[in-house]
Amino acid sequence: MKAHLLALFTILVWSTTFVATKVLIAAGLTPLWILIIRFTLGFLALCCLRPRRLPLADRRHGRLFAAAGLAGVTCYFLLENIALTFTSATAVGAIAATAPLFCALIMLARGSRPAAPAPFALGFALAMAGIVLVGSASGKAILAGSAEANFIGCRLSFAAAVVWAIYSTIVGRIAEAGYETLAATKRIFGWGLLFMAPALLVAGPAPLAALAEPVVTGNLLFLGLGASAACFVTWNFAVKHLGAVVTSTYIYLVPALTGTASVIVLGEPLTAPIVGGLGLTIAGLALSNWSHEKRRVPKDPPSEQTCITET
Repeated sequence: MKAHLLALFTILVWSTTFVATKVLIAAGLTPLWILIIRFTLGFLALCCLRPRRLPLADRRHGRLFAAAGLAGVTCYFLLENIALTFTSATAVGAIAATAPLFCALIMLARGSRPAAPAPFALGFALAMAGIVLVGSASGKAILAGSAEANFIGCRLSFAAAVVWAIYSTIVGRIAEAGYETLAATKRIFGWGLLFMAPALLVAGPAPLAALAEPVVTGNLLFLGLGASAACFVTWNFAVKHLGAVVTSTYIYLVPALTGTASVIVLGEPLTAPIVGGLGLTIAGLALSNWSHEKRRVPKDPPSEQTCITET
């Protein structure tokens, strides 16, 4: 029960990060500064939890950590943050939740085959249809006259989902090498911040005035300490005790939770087409994941190979 509650808590937090980022953008922070401040806070928190430097078992593994930092921290979150400046949090959250589908496609490209290919294909089609419906309905509802901007935001969200799938594949290889989760995550965060460093040249002045506002400070702490640091601990606890397959089913809640939070906090509309699109997306995710995972053994080894859109 504790593991189930922690998995639910983690998904609840990760689902609302889209809304928190949207609030920060509305407060005047740029996507790049949100990214830098958020992961600096997360990195410092992980340094407190794992102060020692992680030794590498193989020097070649250093390239894996660097690639994970570039893909999963710098590229994914920058794409996601910029997407939120063009379209709704509901649309970005729903599209980001399709990352497991792209993880499955990468597995297919590497030779893995779903136990039920027809349901997988149907689930993928349903999820994509739901995403198109959510994206177009969100654009008509809150971005009237900005259809092009909404389309740009949706495309960036799709790119982010693909990048996260690549990141998850890399992290799977890191987990297979036997590295401890928190220490490995700290190293990935460090590489991500290193890749962000050149962007400081074009980031503009630091938003010091905005940082004095409680809303801004609270949301940054929520993203940095809650979503980026603490939730890695709670999620991996759930994976350890429930297995990756069972824990990953909580991913299906992301579109619905993000949509609900967007309505409550941001006042985004929840029209019938959006609700229908969210339903199609959730059904497609469930069907495709079931068809790809049913061949697995009942209890997976504890690892980070679950493809989850941590945001």
